[in-house]
Amino acid sequence: MDRRKFLQLSGAGLGFSMLPLSGIAVAESKLTQSGLDVAVKKELADAALNTATKLGASYADVRIGRYLNQYVITREMKVQNVVNTESIGMGVRVIANGTWGFAATNDMTSDGIARATAQAVATAKANSKQQKEPVELAPVKGHGEVSWRTPIQKNAMQIPLAEKVDLLMEVNKSALDAGASFINSMLYLVNEQKYFASTDGSYIDQDVHRLWAPMQVTAVDKKDGGFRTRNGLSQPVGRGFEYLDGRAEDKIQSQTVLYRDSYDMVEDARLAAEQAQEKLTAKSVTPGKYDLVLDPSHLWLTIHESVGHPLELDRVLGYEANYAGTSFATIDKWRSGKFQYGSDKVNLFADKVQPGSLGAVGYDDEGVQTGNWDLVKDGVLVNYQAIRDQVHMLDQKESHGCCYADSWSSVQFQRMANVSLLPGKEELSVDDMIKDVEKGIYIVGAGSFSIDQQRYNFQFGGQLFYEIKEGKIAGMLEDVAYQSNTQEFWNSCSQICDKRDYRLGGSFFDGKGQPGQVSAVSHGSSTTRFDGVNVINTKRKLG
Repeated sequence: MDRRKFLQLSGAGLGFSMLPLSGIAVAESKLTQSGLDVAVKKELADAALNTATKLGASYADVRIGRYLNQYVITREMKVQNVVNTESIGMGVRVIANGTWGFAATNDMTSDGIARATAQAVATAKANSKQQKEPVELAPVKGHGEVSWRTPIQKNAMQIPLAEKVDLLMEVNKSALDAGASFINSMLYLVNEQKYFASTDGSYIDQDVHRLWAPMQVTAVDKKDGGFRTRNGLSQPVGRGFEYLDGRAEDKIQSQTVLYRDSYDMVEDARLAAEQAQEKLTAKSVTPGKYDLVLDPSHLWLTIHESVGHPLELDRVLGYEANYAGTSFATIDKWRSGKFQYGSDKVNLFADKVQPGSLGAVGYDDEGVQTGNWDLVKDGVLVNYQAIRDQVHMLDQKESHGCCYADSWSSVQFQRMANVSLLPGKEELSVDDMIKDVEKGIYIVGAGSFSIDQQRYNFQFGGQLFYEIKEGKIAGMLEDVAYQSNTQEFWNSCSQICDKRDYRLGGSFFDGKGQPGQVSAVSHGSSTTRFDGVNVINTKRKLG
């Protein structure tokens, strides 16, 4: 088995021409077969832990993983590709001579595990010659034998492929019947079966499920060949196939589909076709200062880039500088206790337990029980995201529980937790918020973005833009993007709708690290207003 095989998928749309799939192609039936019995996994893990201890490791942990993926990709009324993959193996991480060592194997025999463990210990001892300070781990009490499972109603892997294809064909027909020229629709399904054991005394068995149902709808102006697109407004979720059972009943003023417990993909395809056509004749925005009303389907990406990434401690410390940059939110700003990240309306928190979120697990990938914590409180920076060997740098005693590896063959490291904006405390609907805006733009859906290496200066687009004049929606706009810097933007936050409007968005493929890994992470918010933000016109002029 190839340790890390990346499959090229043609015609994926939405910019996903290369999707990270670890494993080998298998038959669909393989996805519904049981993995190793938990007793067998414990026996294999103990063999690795005992070997590591005998070879001089002061600490060791083992991750035995089975990773299943299914991607179904369609265009118009044809299926373009179906990919099923499976990856099985074990990774062992040790501390020897105060230094980390790691090795992995898909040889799930006693001899294979012994060789991998010996390699991890030997690596640690060799690296210790260059180690300036020993690894300092925050203590974790062993949990014994425990388990956790994503609370799903329908296992997406067990839904017949024909039913999934029928759904996507119905979605595509809905868009084409409503006037779309082209449509791509997809299903991305993931099941991580992860077993963790450590010399701290933990034996943790977890079964994690995620899905995403994106689409891209295009309308072409037959007169001049111009075209506009509208991506689907579904959000990736830590849910089962029941998420796609919904039939939308509620609409908001922009006619986008509300999604919470379920998502109506067929109805969203119809609306996307209508809105893509409407965009063909929409007025081009006049640049200037506007009050922005940002829907959660849009704001999640701004949170991800301007809050989630800059508050990862390894980025703050410079560990990601070579690949992904650093952070403006430096330690001295946090230590001052006075750094105004945003207005006093802004409360941002990290959360690894939120139901339905992509990052929800019972325990992270170094055996820490997960929870939630504040990052920005009443606008002031109060914390970061850190793991066991980092929190001592913040004078803290407990890991935040946000360690993750995307495969058994990858070493676990600090990853972004679900990072979200707390809803407003006062009762406030979207309609009420819009009524108070004199000159503004209501933005729905995530689009293109650009942000600098310190996660400070940025530019964001979107899917749908509606002009607000004197408290009323005055029609659709096009060619909209807003520019700001992180501190200025979050300090311009003036209103946040209450918890009734709270929704999750998220990223299914968030990249980080060298060698690169991907993780899935959600970001929640209610619709939020930002005052006096600079808006530019993105229309390209020829000649």
